Amino acid sequence: MTADIAKPVEAGGRIASLDVLRGFALLGILVMNIQVFAMPIAAYGNPTAWGDLTGVNLGVWTFAHVFFSQKFVTLFSLLFGAGVCLFADRIEARGGRPAKWHYRRMGWLLAFGLAHAYLLWAGDILVPYAICGCLVYLLRRRGPGTLVAVGCASLLVASLFTVLIGAALSIPEVPREVTAEIEGEWRPGVSELDGEIAAYGGGWSEQQPLRMEQAFAIHLGMLPFFVVWFCGGLMLIGMALYKWGVLSAAKDDRFYGRLAAAGLLAGLPLVALGVWWNFAGGWAWQRSMLFGTLFNSWGCIPVALGYLGLVMLAVRRGFLPGLQARLAAVGRMAFTNYLLQTVLCTTIFYGHGLGLFASVERYQQLLIVLAVWALQLWLSPIWLRRYSHGPLEWLWRTLTYARPPG
Repeated sequence: MTADIAKPVEAGGRIASLDVLRGFALLGILVMNIQVFAMPIAAYGNPTAWGDLTGVNLGVWTFAHVFFSQKFVTLFSLLFGAGVCLFADRIEARGGRPAKWHYRRMGWLLAFGLAHAYLLWAGDILVPYAICGCLVYLLRRRGPGTLVAVGCASLLVASLFTVLIGAALSIPEVPREVTAEIEGEWRPGVSELDGEIAAYGGGWSEQQPLRMEQAFAIHLGMLPFFVVWFCGGLMLIGMALYKWGVLSAAKDDRFYGRLAAAGLLAGLPLVALGVWWNFAGGWAWQRSMLFGTLFNSWGCIPVALGYLGLVMLAVRRGFLPGLQARLAAVGRMAFTNYLLQTVLCTTIFYGHGLGLFASVERYQQLLIVLAVWALQLWLSPIWLRRYSHGPLEWLWRTLTYARPPG
């Protein structure tokens, strides 16, 4: 039975639209991740914390924030939730019990994520995905309406934590050293910035103490209060979309057209309003770090759904078939390509490679993103012409089933 369950999905049995969407989402994520690879980590949330933010750099940051920030990780989270259902459905179709294989699969993903976060790059997303994947699986048999309701409630919890933390920090009795520490994280001083630049400008062993400190801070401070609730909620909604047939391009063109128009028209103005709000307040942490994040946290969801609608329309109508084929190949190798982005970018920016950390302007970072996209769109189809899986997909499947796919 294990041999049958571990069989790879043949190309004809894959849902092509999911592969295209996954490739599209994975490439889009790099537009924001490049900022964490290239600059001190505070600049990701607070663009005024480091570097020039005028002229073309301001334009690039604004473009990236409005059209990319959280939108593509939102789309990827929706797809991950759909993947939980799809994986379980295929195991059941082969006569197996999916829970055992699912939790083994998530356990190995967690191991990969911890190694990624603590040994290569603190901005890892695999750890929260593994944790959320274990949690959302418990609801996979629920109806789409229930999944959407619970998913939205989970998203509300993430926002509620943000509001409550902001309200608590506004109390006059909060010790000054507490608010000073938060201010220091939001807008680091020269010594802190110089320390981060020196660490990532050094070799791997010199990077390790800071990388481990940052990864631990993310896992301890952000996972339980925001990331798990946010990503988990999106995964539940993605499971509902899968059950409704939205992600398999099963709806008609009118549905996807309306989804695209409604999502973009609802989401983009809200995100743009958040940009105005943050700049109007001078990016003060009391205004931007807490409440200012809510504009994008909610605006990114309809924008991601808008992108989903546009991609589904392209799939249904056969637009740009060559590009779609390449995006599908990137999506089939999403795990490999995600970690390949880390390897490439840390080699470009960190001291064990070219050592360009904190020396590349935002507009130049965008050029690097385009180069990585070109590489992955070129390389992924070549690999899949010879092999049925990406190398890390093969390893993950082999570890899950304790045997290589046949």
